[in-house]
Amino acid sequence: MAPRSPRIVALLSGPDQKGLVAKVSGWIFENGGNIIHADQHRDQEAGVFFQRVEWSIDDGSDPREMTSAFQACGDSLGMKTQVAISGQAPRVAIFVSKFDHCFHDLILRWKAGEFPCEIALVVSNHRNLEAASKSHGIPFHYIPVTKESKAEAEAQQLALLKQEDIGLVIMARYMQILSPIFLDTFGQPTINIHHSFLPAFAGARPYHQAHAKGVKLIGATAHYATPDLDQGPIIHQDVARISHRNSVEDLVRKGRDLEKMTLAQAVRWHLENRILVYDNKTVVFD
Repeated sequence: MAPRSPRIVALLSGPDQKGLVAKVSGWIFENGGNIIHADQHRDQEAGVFFQRVEWSIDDGSDPREMTSAFQACGDSLGMKTQVAISGQAPRVAIFVSKFDHCFHDLILRWKAGEFPCEIALVVSNHRNLEAASKSHGIPFHYIPVTKESKAEAEAQQLALLKQEDIGLVIMARYMQILSPIFLDTFGQPTINIHHSFLPAFAGARPYHQAHAKGVKLIGATAHYATPDLDQGPIIHQDVARISHRNSVEDLVRKGRDLEKMTLAQAVRWHLENRILVYDNKTVVFD
């Protein structure tokens, strides 16, 4: 099989205006590109236009030069523009605590080739998953966190992320709140899985909260982490039906399946450059 030609993926958002699609496609054509996939959405209330476009380029073209040139094109159209080279594998760090279901699911999917990334390291405030991490050949870093040592622990984590050139953090049931200083200093996306259907039951022990309320649906929410606890832009959610017969333990068991699937889908969409964030919401080109 012949190698695939290099591809560029661009995400654009901004005030809607006539001729945007034609201008974008025309630029790609004039610069020797061939559109493979394009999708767009208009927020009717806000008058905001969103587009994801993916195109192949000639084998002799430099993808990095093409991304810079298209970035300038998007800027000239008054659009917020993100450009990436399709297939580039960012370096990823997984943050975990004691729960292992999301950790194992992510690792196995990555090993199976589902995620275009390199899982470079695992960071944890407990040693429970150290052996499992090392068995997969992934460096494990134990950094304990207490109320008194939180600032020092986050400084160690940030130094590690910078040293390893990490472009994405996945909180796979990492049971610590990342501070605003951490998120601002890291400056790269952080995806969290919360074990409830947000905005319901934010914070601790959501399955216990759901059981106490007698709800008939439980859910899981994958979102980008922000300084506001469990309030970041939602990427993906899923639900399962429950009844009065279900105990808290039943909710936890059913919820773990939801958490794995929801987090995996969110990570996949992020790595495939399918997510646009605006006004604490997301447009996901699935």
